[in-house]
Amino acid sequence: MIDTMPATITAAILVIGNEILSGYTKDENIEYIAKNLMERGIRLFEVRLVRDEELAIIEAVTALADRYTYVFTSGGIGSTHDDITTASIAKAFNIPIEQNVEVMRLLASYYASNGVEFNVARQKMAELPVGAKLINNPVSVAPGFIVKNVHVMPGMPDILRAMFDRLKLVLNGGPMVYSRTVSCMVGEGVIAHDLGKIQSTFPDIEIGSYPHLQETGILSTNLVLSGIDEVKLEKATEVVRKLIHSLGG
Repeated sequence: MIDTMPATITAAILVIGNEILSGYTKDENIEYIAKNLMERGIRLFEVRLVRDEELAIIEAVTALADRYTYVFTSGGIGSTHDDITTASIAKAFNIPIEQNVEVMRLLASYYASNGVEFNVARQKMAELPVGAKLINNPVSVAPGFIVKNVHVMPGMPDILRAMFDRLKLVLNGGPMVYSRTVSCMVGEGVIAHDLGKIQSTFPDIEIGSYPHLQETGILSTNLVLSGIDEVKLEKATEVVRKLIHSLGG
């Protein structure tokens, strides 16, 4: 009998926006998407940040879409002049843009019910790549969209989270990824050599070492182990614990 490992479902996040790279705005979406992907058994392999520049968006989207199962973008699909994500992604896949009739209807109704003018700038949010699938927006109606394996969402955290909470339910996930953390008062350099040996013994378990300087000035280390086999994960975690104890930690 041949033992086959389940296929790994992979993902990347592309954050788009000058305001993020300038430090003016703090990104709040990466951590949220990453945690939710992990719960679905989808492994986040890469995160990129690019400016609101057409060529940068096209290059990033093309590269990530070719490499990973799913790509999730945030930012640049509003109504202002620098919201160029939609047009750039359409160009990346050589797909024309059209005014989506369904989105026009949704937006017109939404703005009318709120007593707000549905002007030309706001109508821009109805311009989508031909054939794009809509991602429902339960907060402010203007939807995100899906082209091939690229899922395009706004940068506003409240709206993105509401969208993603629904979107994640239809994603094809993989095996659940479990994790364990061993925290210790032992410096990373002290455990590095033996930790490498443990990693070699458990190749299916991902082991990360993250040093941390506490408020007291003492250096500690968090060792994070993760994998899809919970039995192997527990065995590896116990070996790590024994290593820490043997070093006086």
